[in-house]
Amino acid sequence: MENTDQLTHAPPLPPWLEQELPWRRRMFTGGDYPMHFIDEGSGPPVLMQHGNPTWCYLWRKVIGELVSQPVRVIAPDLIGLGLSGKPRNAAIHTPAFHGEQLSKLIRALDLEEITVVGQDWGGPITGLAAALNPERVRAAVFANTSLRVPEKAPRVTPFHRFANIPVLSDLAFRLLNFPLPVMRKVQGDPASLGKAEMRAYRYPLRRFRDRTAPLALARMVPTHLDHPSIPHLTRANRWAREFGGPVELVWGCRDPILGRALGSNRELFPRARVTETEAGHFLQEEVPEALAAAILRVTSAGQGEEEPQ
Repeated sequence: MENTDQLTHAPPLPPWLEQELPWRRRMFTGGDYPMHFIDEGSGPPVLMQHGNPTWCYLWRKVIGELVSQPVRVIAPDLIGLGLSGKPRNAAIHTPAFHGEQLSKLIRALDLEEITVVGQDWGGPITGLAAALNPERVRAAVFANTSLRVPEKAPRVTPFHRFANIPVLSDLAFRLLNFPLPVMRKVQGDPASLGKAEMRAYRYPLRRFRDRTAPLALARMVPTHLDHPSIPHLTRANRWAREFGGPVELVWGCRDPILGRALGSNRELFPRARVTETEAGHFLQEEVPEALAAAILRVTSAGQGEEEPQ
């Protein structure tokens, strides 16, 4: 049963944005900071988690594909992003912190038989939440993310190398709202992020004081084997290796950040069905139908079958 004392209505959005997100939106107040989330439909829950620097708006096309289906779609905003609370202390941003916040939402909503869906940081964060609630998770879909812990010095992308340059990266992320200005560059089709889409992505980070999380999340990515994120990610990695439910991988192969991570995720989930696309990093904008189809396949897998005698 839901803990209704920890759930309230979400504040209104500007009309131009409300029409893009016409579904039920709620606030969860039982965590360390308020968490905003979409909660629409009825049926087996599908918990979809975005990454950096986006918010639940990223899932709107996928949600549009799913709302007519017998599933309940739940799409939270990570703390520090979207319409969730925005702490100013960068040190609170660890994989464990975000996994725990998502776990608290799962328990407050009393979700069972969950299909977890994660992209970018949403992958390991849902993995950590699943590790805290293994009996509640039934299936998974992962897209352009990485749940594998590096066993040798990780390959550091130019983006993450830049994010770890003191002062310069602080100025870029704070003053220029980085990496929003370069989101198009990681897409298979740059036109998939037009002026209207970028206006929506900028909206939650329009104030200078609210821009702590994007840099903190960028710095959470391991750049060496002694990185403080490694112990937390090890737990998500362990859950992934032990998980026995249905899994699908949907990949944007033109992603310069995590396109090559498909191979390591195949190793984690050797039985997973894989859908390769020509999309980029934010593949929800380019191939929402492929993601929705994968979600519906794993959600329905095994349903209606007789139990073995």
